[in-house]
Amino acid sequence: MNKNYNCKTKYPIFLVHGMGFRDGKICYWGRIPEVLRKYGADVYFGCQDANASVESNCRILKTSLENVLAETGAEKVNIIAHSKGGIEARYLISSMGMGRCTASLTTLSTPHRGSRTMDKFMKFPKFLLIAGSRVFDFFQGLGGDKNPDTYRCLEQLTTVFMESFNSQNPDDSSVYYQSYAFKMKDPFSDIIMTIPYIVVRLLNGESDGMLAPDEAAWGEFRGVFTGTGNRGISHPDEVDLRRRPLSRKLPSNENEISDITDFYARIVSELRARGL
Repeated sequence: MNKNYNCKTKYPIFLVHGMGFRDGKICYWGRIPEVLRKYGADVYFGCQDANASVESNCRILKTSLENVLAETGAEKVNIIAHSKGGIEARYLISSMGMGRCTASLTTLSTPHRGSRTMDKFMKFPKFLLIAGSRVFDFFQGLGGDKNPDTYRCLEQLTTVFMESFNSQNPDDSSVYYQSYAFKMKDPFSDIIMTIPYIVVRLLNGESDGMLAPDEAAWGEFRGVFTGTGNRGISHPDEVDLRRRPLSRKLPSNENEISDITDFYARIVSELRARGL
């Protein structure tokens, strides 16, 4: 790992998780917060529900962000958001007036254009989707969600919803926006994503098992990243699900990653270099 990172940014780092998990004892972000703190970053969490609507989650995010500002005395935060969390961060900035408190938004594999695969999925019989969603809502409620609404979450990942969302939530000119996409190299890059990868591959081409790169591009698009050697980067890999390096092989170019924590340290050190 590069030992020269300086992640002591002007503004705190505010991590906004994606769908399916919460911030808690089992950290959604794996080793990432610890590594960022090691290099000097002040790291905080959004603490929104796992499977709630964008609007519901943003009420929680607004409170969390205001608490960070009160605790630290900072005027703004740098938001780093994964997957659906990036949509929520954009809503927080644009529709909830928190652009004044946001220096930057970095999104990782966020469906800014919606998911074409989700469009297909939502064509299944509605009663089946609702029934399955209620099962997820029950368990997410047991896990701590205040307002679980899995079916609404799925609707908000479609291209139709995001087309409307994008027109209603324009970027704030005072906020720096950047985005990253990722890809698996083959169906066996991450065995838990094998089936989703095959489905998305047939429909959309290369992906991280969930999203095609063009669906994740927003603001300054920083490119498509993958793992070293034969290993790609899956949607869970992007938040260090396994808590270990992706590969022992060193990167051969700037778009290859051997350890996702190194990648986050690079992102934050670049925000620092921008004066953020």
